[in-house]
Amino acid sequence: MGEGGRRAVTVGELMNTSVVSAAPDSPVAEAADAMVREKVGSAFVMQGRFLAGILTERDVLRAAASGTDLTKVPVSAWMTPDPQSATPDTSVEEASQIMFLHGFRHLPIVEGRNVCGVVSLRDLFAARIIRPAQPPGTRSASALRLLPPPPPRRPRAPPSPP
Repeated sequence: MGEGGRRAVTVGELMNTSVVSAAPDSPVAEAADAMVREKVGSAFVMQGRFLAGILTERDVLRAAASGTDLTKVPVSAWMTPDPQSATPDTSVEEASQIMFLHGFRHLPIVEGRNVCGVVSLRDLFAARIIRPAQPPGTRSASALRLLPPPPPRRPRAPPSPP
């Protein structure tokens, strides 16, 4: 059970099952085009049915900034090989911790050797703020946590002459 006696939400309930995949020798430009077309931030690099790596929008940006010809360089040159993954029954909290500690924005969801889908930081964030509607006056304190406004900024004094 999750906080307040509620059942913990799992990544299997949130994951996107529509994923982009590419072969290791596919050009980065081709994978990027598919990611844009499908409106996703990552592509799974598949060696047959095996998840060999993940190519993310950050990887594509780094490749583009390197000056390499993205129509010729393979995704295997820029992907993260053997990415960490989670199973569909992994809790949202555990997946969030994995992603935060390792700096991931996308986490493949696998069961055995089968790729089931992907969960993104956006998916996990949405799961934390979207709650079922509750009758007025019965909202729990954890339904939505807002940060207090920052303190007012004090103007800086000009530097004193030497």
